[in-house]
Amino acid sequence: MRVLNTAQMREADRRAIADLGVPSLVMLEHAGRQVVSAIDSRWPPRPDRRIAVVCGKGNNGGDGFAAARILAARGAAVRVYLAAAEADVGGDAAINLSALRRSGVPAVDVSSPSAWAAARADLGGCDVVVDALFGTGLTRPVAGHWQSIVGGLDASAPPVVSIDLPSGLSADTPQLIGEAVAAELTVTLGAPKLPLLLDPAATRAGAVAVADIGVPAAVVDALAGPRVTVITRAWARRQAPRRRRQSHKGDYGRVLVAAGSTGKTGAAGLAALGTLRSGAGLVTVATPRVCQPVVAALAPEYMTLGLDHDGGGLVGAGAAGAVLAERCDVLAVGPGLGRSAGVSRFVRELVDRAPVPMVLDADALNAFAGGPAGLRGRPDRALVITPHAGEMGRIIGRPAEYVEAHRLDLARDLAVEQGIFVVLKGARTLVATPAGAVRINVTGNPGMATGGAGDVLTGVLSGWMAQLRDVESACGLGVCLHGLAGDLAAVRHGHAGLTAGDLALQLGPALLALERGEPDRHAQEPERRPL
Repeated sequence: MRVLNTAQMREADRRAIADLGVPSLVMLEHAGRQVVSAIDSRWPPRPDRRIAVVCGKGNNGGDGFAAARILAARGAAVRVYLAAAEADVGGDAAINLSALRRSGVPAVDVSSPSAWAAARADLGGCDVVVDALFGTGLTRPVAGHWQSIVGGLDASAPPVVSIDLPSGLSADTPQLIGEAVAAELTVTLGAPKLPLLLDPAATRAGAVAVADIGVPAAVVDALAGPRVTVITRAWARRQAPRRRRQSHKGDYGRVLVAAGSTGKTGAAGLAALGTLRSGAGLVTVATPRVCQPVVAALAPEYMTLGLDHDGGGLVGAGAAGAVLAERCDVLAVGPGLGRSAGVSRFVRELVDRAPVPMVLDADALNAFAGGPAGLRGRPDRALVITPHAGEMGRIIGRPAEYVEAHRLDLARDLAVEQGIFVVLKGARTLVATPAGAVRINVTGNPGMATGGAGDVLTGVLSGWMAQLRDVESACGLGVCLHGLAGDLAAVRHGHAGLTAGDLALQLGPALLALERGEPDRHAQEPERRPL
């Protein structure tokens, strides 16, 4: 599912109208009907329901007028409030305002503070309030009377349904540009927008429904500009291969995990478990020889390789040769390695010389703190890094707070500049590709903010890379299943009680749920609403 910015959405509308002959009034009518359908699905109609629709002067207001007329025709008691002078309403919105009035529903002028104050007092008695003030065109914070209206909607007691975007958000940034409505449901038109998917703006969106308004999918897919997509369960299901009846472990890839140090052997075990639970045929953990007995005792299903180490239980700088001599299809490096000059040399030599696809996480990323020089992909060897905000900040020389505020752009820029895949972990993990595409994952929950969850992800990604041999698909599928496993684990253990081990054990059930098409009631995937 593609995510569009303001310019792309306008171009999609233009092409549908000018090139395909879809009348703009028909698209607006579709929008109104989709909004009503979404409201009825969430709050089933009853004879005495009261709905308020607060409209602006543009196309978003026109969508609101259409929705109000349809709601009234279905028996709801509808009050429409126009937050602008009627003379300022033009185009298709004016046509729909006229149709609304002819249907017998008046539009109350609330363009003055006193009129809005009186209307605001009436909202508390409504079952639903529809926010139709601003759509995708907002580029600056709301101010003056508009700010008071947005603030009034935000403070209203009834649930708010926003059309396209909660008013006050900009379609071009996930940042809060000013005061914005907090919606319980957002019915976005044609395609999802960034602020509905990425924090902090996404905290204002509530549940998100994507309304089909008559713009063909082929038009959306052909649009130029940034290519950002949502990882849907339908897409992820298509990436997961079915196993052949006649197959053996060698068919599903060999993964070598270089991980662990004294006191951090659990990280190595969790990464290996994530790899095995993701279906890799053979897994070997390369770890300092002093740690080998402990790592081997954690699980019987993987093999171990002892590495030279320094006196402190960290892998030695000269151990890279032993790793490179081991046969594998994918090399995962980093969980629990610890930090030292020797570890950094070990990691950098592997990145320089390894002939197979690599996944770098945790302490492997710290080997590149201060700059991404040397952290490069090659035409013959894909490189995946999986930083959290702090690790990303150390690589690019920025504080974690800056990374959190610019996640999508930073992940995309680093991926393109270095020719690597960047899996930037967080509340909505991003997968950025060397070609500049970005996928947004919407599975997962706050319980996954626990030690070892990232180590499991390293294993998940390397396991699927060994099987799919398509890195972008493996990363997208991997982050989706990792989050879905976390959601299943949270059902059993809650957020506070969830551990990385719980998450790893749910990777199998997560894949089963995906293959069966079972809905995930915890994931915040936008719901498609077909015409």
